[in-house]
Amino acid sequence: MTVAAVPAQRRRATFAAAVGSAIEWYDFFLFGAAAALVFPALFFPEQSRHTALLLAFSTYFVGFLARPIGAALFGHLGDRRGRKHTLVITLVMMGVSTFAIGLLPVHAAVGPWGGLALVALRLLQGVGVGGEWGGAVLLAFEWAAPRGRGLAASWPQVGVAAGLVLANAALAFASWLSGPGFLTWGWRLPFLLSAVLVAVGLWVRLNVEETPAFAPAKPGDASLSPVRLVLRHQWQDVVLTALARTGQQAPFYIFTAWILSFGTLELGLPREQVLRWVMVGSLAMMVSVPCWAWVSDRWGRQATVMAGALAMIPFAFGYVMLLETRDPFWMMVAVVVALPVHDIQYGPQAAYIAERFPPAWRYSGASLGYQLASIVSGGPAPLLAVWLQQRGHGPWAIAAMMAASALIGLAAMVGLWWRDRRGPSWAEAR
Repeated sequence: MTVAAVPAQRRRATFAAAVGSAIEWYDFFLFGAAAALVFPALFFPEQSRHTALLLAFSTYFVGFLARPIGAALFGHLGDRRGRKHTLVITLVMMGVSTFAIGLLPVHAAVGPWGGLALVALRLLQGVGVGGEWGGAVLLAFEWAAPRGRGLAASWPQVGVAAGLVLANAALAFASWLSGPGFLTWGWRLPFLLSAVLVAVGLWVRLNVEETPAFAPAKPGDASLSPVRLVLRHQWQDVVLTALARTGQQAPFYIFTAWILSFGTLELGLPREQVLRWVMVGSLAMMVSVPCWAWVSDRWGRQATVMAGALAMIPFAFGYVMLLETRDPFWMMVAVVVALPVHDIQYGPQAAYIAERFPPAWRYSGASLGYQLASIVSGGPAPLLAVWLQQRGHGPWAIAAMMAASALIGLAAMVGLWWRDRRGPSWAEAR
């Protein structure tokens, strides 16, 4: 490739990473919104309201349990066979499983088999998205100029926000279009739409070149797999990265999934109203993510992410304080502002994690560190929040949970900073 062609390829890679990421996360977040608003009534109708919601969020959690499996599987493929082709596989997997959810028979038709099929398809979603993030980030990160990697790697994170916007917008539109028929047929429309979005994503991703940092494995190469290499030489970085994400990921799923059930079931607000609030916050996130990533290119990744974790501690209580007013205006402020505050950590995270691992096992290391957080923080967060409510604990207990998550994340980042003082943790493997 000529020097003149590099900037154009960088733009193409960044666009492909962001668009594909948006489509994959549309699928993933659509399930979360439906778990709060639709699945309890359709797949667990024989249970009490809170029990049905717990079961729905449990199926949601299954996707988080599967994400590290996808990280290991597709991390290996991405490091050995290439970022581009691996991302095509994850996109197809997500699209097929999401489309199939839109065709599922509900409890009234097939009894508990509908719920079991929902769990199986959620597992496929989790495996797919587990391999998606690392590849999308590396597609942008490895094409970027060194001094702009924070901003470049943030565009797949912007795709996450765009997926959240699309998911909530699709559900809100389907709710408006179908009216009283929303729980009968309207809820299926956003899931079926996934087939169209995946076709667009495939066209975009198939027209981008492999990253310059990727070195294909030679035939007959007997070296250890990338996953085994990263766990041999950098297992501490993987564990600390997962814990560092706790301060960002647990609040994120409170701000985007739990709030839907709390607003509609506990406060009696129309579902379209709460969906609109989350959608506006997601639009703000699309601006704040690259802004904070840009800041990290100048202030440093570590300082920016740690500042975000510190900010989350008081904000968690401020968020609940605004919700407790029960005033729609202040509740809207809480929901909309929450995501930009969360983005102080999230914006720089992609580059912060990717920079910790060498190219030979970067896909595996970054994916495992990122996705293991789904088990310890992201997946359990809305489930724990509903359980706390069921036990009679108010939203203040949920605020304390978010603050504790931020403290855990802060402690892990101190551990990563301490390791950085010794130089690259993979240097001894070279």
